[in-house]
Amino acid sequence: MAAVLLHAADPFYDSARRKLDMIKEERARRGSVVTFPVGEVNAWARVEVPEIVPEGIRNMRVELGAGTATGYAIVDFLKMRQAQGAATGWFVSKLIEGERPLRVTVRLESAGGKCTVHLTRVDLANASASNTVLDFLVKAFFMPLYPEAKINEPFDLDYDMERIEVRPGVARVVIKR
Repeated sequence: MAAVLLHAADPFYDSARRKLDMIKEERARRGSVVTFPVGEVNAWARVEVPEIVPEGIRNMRVELGAGTATGYAIVDFLKMRQAQGAATGWFVSKLIEGERPLRVTVRLESAGGKCTVHLTRVDLANASASNTVLDFLVKAFFMPLYPEAKINEPFDLDYDMERIEVRPGVARVVIKR
């Protein structure tokens, strides 16, 4: 219901949704390029992320650069875990409770119907996560939401996509010829 209310108020979401549906239904012309300006990416995130993560995340936004994307949000990892029905021990709950600003930067490589998302930086409350902490955050919070996700390893693109390109201010989906 919340998605419907947000959807009605945001023409950028409508545009992004139409384009995504066209790709998913394989109605995009062969060899065409479907563009998603950053405004559409952010509108999609504002509507869809709360459907996936109903609690513990707010104020999401994305910035797109040359082959990179950086996502920003205010997160409460404890609320996110509780919304998933996951139990959290007392010690860990004390470490992760409360809202904190989160910044996640990825580098995207894509060609030949494949894509690799490289996690390059995670900052939580102005502290960069070390490899061990980063691994914990990915395993404890990201993978339960997206158990099929691939990080730092290639995966096949669906829906006749040849590649995904990220450029300053725009994401482009290139459809196979």
